[in-house]
Amino acid sequence: MKIKDILGQGKPTLSFEVFPPKTEDKYESVERAAAEIAKLKPAFMSVTYGAGGGTSRYTVDIASTLHHEYQVTALAHVPCVSSTREKVHEVLEELKAAGIENILALRGDVPKDGTVASDYRFASELIREIRAYGDFCIGAACYPEGHVESVSKTIDMDYLKQKVEAGCDFVTTQMFFDNNILYNYLYRIREKGITVPVVAGMPVTNVKQIIRSCQLSGTYLPSRFKAIVDRFGDNPAAMKQAGIAYATEQIIDLIANGVDAIHVYSMNKPDVAAKIKENLSEILS
Repeated sequence: MKIKDILGQGKPTLSFEVFPPKTEDKYESVERAAAEIAKLKPAFMSVTYGAGGGTSRYTVDIASTLHHEYQVTALAHVPCVSSTREKVHEVLEELKAAGIENILALRGDVPKDGTVASDYRFASELIREIRAYGDFCIGAACYPEGHVESVSKTIDMDYLKQKVEAGCDFVTTQMFFDNNILYNYLYRIREKGITVPVVAGMPVTNVKQIIRSCQLSGTYLPSRFKAIVDRFGDNPAAMKQAGIAYATEQIIDLIANGVDAIHVYSMNKPDVAAKIKENLSEILS
């Protein structure tokens, strides 16, 4: 099923993200984690794509397993910063053959060695090519606090509009910890004529991952969340519980204010995904 149709049903949706292993010996453990999350019957599951294309094969394999074995709609990430046009077309053919209808088209992170391909400069170019290539439902990324490399939030929104005009069907946000940031962002992009559905990306609960993600993206951490990290950051079990409670409260507030599409960056943690879904059981029913 295409995600644009899932989002168009007029009811709250909950989806989760998994990421492929960096090495083959970790594949089975990641596949098991993805299977456990799939059993929760989320609206869809996204499967990331490693920097430099190192895990592209695993992305297709996991997405295919979710689709065929667990009947869960899969969203495969396809970045372009380190991919040639030939490589992108190869991945698109693999996804089409696997029956995957949904793609998150991204510029992607520059690999650590700084090697980039020259075929695509922006995500909008990739989106336009995928739109012309086949009947895919295309998602894109958006940044409520502005992309870390963007000169200004206004220019960043101009890039978002280019993605929409190129043919993306929905956008998913970078994670955020303050809902007011998203509410302000939604008002501004709607004023700019961007009307595609916006999926709200919810943060992870691992302190190291939070700090790393915030450093990379420039995400604002509210004092209330900093206090949680300061108090429980050295106790993984307590931090997980506090993080799940914080994310649950965020999600409830979002849904109460009309933001119905929620995507949790669950970081291959089935227990986190299960607890969040349990906390929202009546709200999502």
